[in-house]
This record gives sequence, structure tokens and C-alpha cells, in this order.
Amino acid sequence: MSRERTISSEPGDVRDEQSNWALRPRKLDECIGQRQVIAQLRIALDAALQRGEPLEHVLLDGPPGLGKTTLAHVIAEEMGVAGRIRMTSGPAIVKTADLMTVLTNLDEGDVLFIDEIHRLSKIVEEFLYPAMEDYRVDFTIEGGLSGRTVNFRLKRFTLIGATTRAGMLTAAMRDRFGLRYHLDFYEADDLLEILRRSARRLEISAEEDALRMLAERSRGTPRVANRLLRRVRDYAQVRADGTLSIGVVEKALSIEEIDGLGLDRLDRAFLTALIDTYRGGPAGIEAIAATMGQTRDTLEDMVEPFLLQRGFVTRTRQGRCATYRAYQHLGLPQPTASPGNETPDAESLF
Repeated sequence: MSRERTISSEPGDVRDEQSNWALRPRKLDECIGQRQVIAQLRIALDAALQRGEPLEHVLLDGPPGLGKTTLAHVIAEEMGVAGRIRMTSGPAIVKTADLMTVLTNLDEGDVLFIDEIHRLSKIVEEFLYPAMEDYRVDFTIEGGLSGRTVNFRLKRFTLIGATTRAGMLTAAMRDRFGLRYHLDFYEADDLLEILRRSARRLEISAEEDALRMLAERSRGTPRVANRLLRRVRDYAQVRADGTLSIGVVEKALSIEEIDGLGLDRLDRAFLTALIDTYRGGPAGIEAIAATMGQTRDTLEDMVEPFLLQRGFVTRTRQGRCATYRAYQHLGLPQPTASPGNETPDAESLF
């Protein structure tokens, strides 16, 4: 049976998510990092509040764990409708009737949050267009020759869509969002500030250097940083005096198989498969997934973004290639390039 991935940026179980919610910001001023997004969003929110109108529809995209859901709740709080945010996801809306129920129950100014919005079916997506543009929907009652279409007027609402794959959204859907923001991986200094705040809220005694080490190994992701903080806290409670020191953090992360750059067993398996089986690439993601016994979605959503951002892997038209940094990190000699298997060298990357 596979063990849950500690540094996964995907949501954990119910208990894990409850702990995570307690650490999340409630207001825009409490948000750390993503400065450009926060500055632009602050202007849009203030302008909407001054006009007394709902905020324009918002699209948030970026890798998992960077705060898209948190930001949706912050927006609802800032708009004064914190208790009136309706949450669903693309896969949960199977037919138009599912969406119709949600839309007709929205009051003026309510927020509708759709996670994984890129996974809406084409029929449901097209049904949503007039709701976003004109606050109305045309719903067909019954079917066959006796069927009739009824026009329903909706109250003005704000749709917040979140996606980890903005490229899978149709142009028609993307254009209907007035505000579009991309969330990037966090800098270590921002994660350090998040960990300081989380440690205070959890009443954890931690040395500054220990928190910095956690920040540097958190893959640029707040959800991972908070999860690692709780795992290290557990280790310190059982195997040490309860205080987070550099030694305690190193031992705890060693048990979790997380190395100095934040890579875990699955990341290293990806790089090893690419290097050993495919001589460093190029190799297609389907081939790598089959070699590893993983799904393509797992690799594209949970592994690749960080490896690409940190320069361990590059994408070419022929497929994925391991970089000089990947060989160096795994302690492997870089092979001599041959036609059709040119691995980028250090000079071309850095």
C-alpha cells in the first residue's frame, strides 16, 4: 500500500485540512507573498466596494497548494459575504441541473467558487456563459416535443474559478473572467514568515534557523510548509524536548525522505526514470508515467511543476529532458550527448 506523500501540494484528509484552515489568513492584509496579485486584487476590491457592486469574476491559476481556495475565502471576507461563499468543483457538476440548483440559490453579491474549473464538461461550461455575462440562464424543462425553455434571471454574483491547468480552459471561458491572476511558487523568505505565524498559532517553540530550513525544503508551497511544520512538531514531541532545532528538523525530514532541496522519493524516482530508462530524455510524460507506475495527472500536477521551476527538467517538443542540475543532484555522471538525446548543459541553463 502506498504511503501518503508528506510534501504533496494536494489537500490531505479531513483532519489535515482542518488543521490547515486554522492557519490560513482571513483578510487580504494577512496574506503573505504573491505581492503583485494582492496589490492588484486590493484595487479591484476597493473599487467594487466603493461602487457597491459585486466583484468581477475572478480566475486563479497555478500549481496546487499556493492558496487559490484561501484567496477565494479572503475575497468573500473582504466583500462582506464570508458566510455566503458556495463551493463546488468541476468534476462535481455533472449536468446542467446541478449547476442550475447552485445558481438559483445565490443571493446578491454571493461568491461561487468552482475548483478545477477546467474539468467542467462542454455542455455545463456553455450553460454557464450567460450566467456570467448577463446573470441569466436558459433552462430546458422536460424533454422531447413537450419540452420548453424557461429564462431564469439570476442575482448578481461573483464567480471565482481555480485551475491548475489554465491551458486547458477554452478561450471563451477564459475571456469571461474580468480578473485573472497567476499564483507563483513562494520565495523562501515568504515561507519563513508563514512558518513563523503558524508556529505562533500552534504554540510551537522553534529556532529561527530551523524554520528557515523548513522554508527552504517546502517546495515554494505554503500548504507543504505547514504540513512539514506539523510533522516536525510531532517528531520533536516524541523524540526530542519539543523544541524545533536544526538537528531535529534534519532528523525528521530524513525520516520523511525529503532531501536538502525539498525533493522526496517520488521526485527522485521521476528523475531516475528519465535518466536511467530514457538516457536523460527526451521522453514523453505518458512513457515516464508508465515506467513509474504512476498516472500522468499525478506527475503533471504534483511533480513536474516544481522540477521545472527549479531547473531539474526541461520540456521540449520531443519530450522531457533531465538537466545538468538533475545529474548533479543525484550524483550521476552526465552522459555525452548523442543525436536525438541532447541533454541541456549547465551553461545553457544558468
